[in-house]
Amino acid sequence: MKFILRSAFGMILTACAIAPAMSDTVNVYSHRQPYLIEPLLDAFTEKTGIKTKVLYSDKGLAQRLKSEGRNSPADLVLTVDIARLSTYDRMGLLAETSSDVLEANIPAHLRSDDNTWFGLSKRSRIIVTSKERVPLGEIMRVEDLAKPEWNGRVCTRPGSHVYNRALMASLIAHHGEDEAKRWATNLVNNLARKPQGNDRAQVKAIFEGVCDVAIINNYYYGKMKYSDETAQHDWAKAINIVFPNQGEEDRGAHINLSGAGIAKYSKNKEAALRLLEFLSAPDAQSLYAEINFEYPVNPFGEVSDELKSWGAFKEDQLPIETIAKLSKPAQFIINETGW
Repeated sequence: MKFILRSAFGMILTACAIAPAMSDTVNVYSHRQPYLIEPLLDAFTEKTGIKTKVLYSDKGLAQRLKSEGRNSPADLVLTVDIARLSTYDRMGLLAETSSDVLEANIPAHLRSDDNTWFGLSKRSRIIVTSKERVPLGEIMRVEDLAKPEWNGRVCTRPGSHVYNRALMASLIAHHGEDEAKRWATNLVNNLARKPQGNDRAQVKAIFEGVCDVAIINNYYYGKMKYSDETAQHDWAKAINIVFPNQGEEDRGAHINLSGAGIAKYSKNKEAALRLLEFLSAPDAQSLYAEINFEYPVNPFGEVSDELKSWGAFKEDQLPIETIAKLSKPAQFIINETGW
């Protein structure tokens, strides 16, 4: 597997290992794409003088960290989705971290109970609908996707993907396993095609008339609007976005997150903590929103003008750790129903 090593000076190298950490350098293992976090890391270096070296990969980093054990150079792990964060935690790869700054910046339901991982940005799993074929207000809740009027009109990526598994876990938390299974069964019955592709592919399918309704993470809408591929602009123009479950007595839209934790065997925990605290501060939080169309976890982080234009919405306050704990029964339901 190819890994990419990025120095704080902007050099990108193919590498199989990172040099041992020094007191003025934080070694980061990252699942997040380089363009998403480089501006944040550059800002951290400019402010503190502490350099960063980053190993990028979308797969295999947890296994790598485990195999390296006490010899690992990693100081901080950056990842996406609660499922991946909980994998590191479950494997005992993260250090318990005490920080008044992190506790002040990150609400309790967006960090682990034992302070081994911390949310850094939020994303909502939203519903998108065809502007041409679905009147505004016709679908308002995630639960509505299972109603018979949507038969043959819904597209999703596979249910086993971590984004959909987290959504399934949230439904178990709110309704119990039996009701969640009924929802998944009816959702599958309503699909216009076999689950396939990524979130962008679901919007493309709406544009092409394959289906009328889909589920995506909110930031994909922004990415398509401003994509270098002009075809994606047309996909985005073809849909309305719906933040579900917004009724007065309803729970709010499902939320997932990207996050980080300090590596258990970090040789430079103090500098790693400074980076983690920096990423949770309002300025860095605002950069997350600007660069990746994600929402700050810090209540004082500024939401970008683009996100504001999509409208304010109520969030589900379900502890993210609950979603992690319900991952297995969620996957069982997904397998059983064929989602």
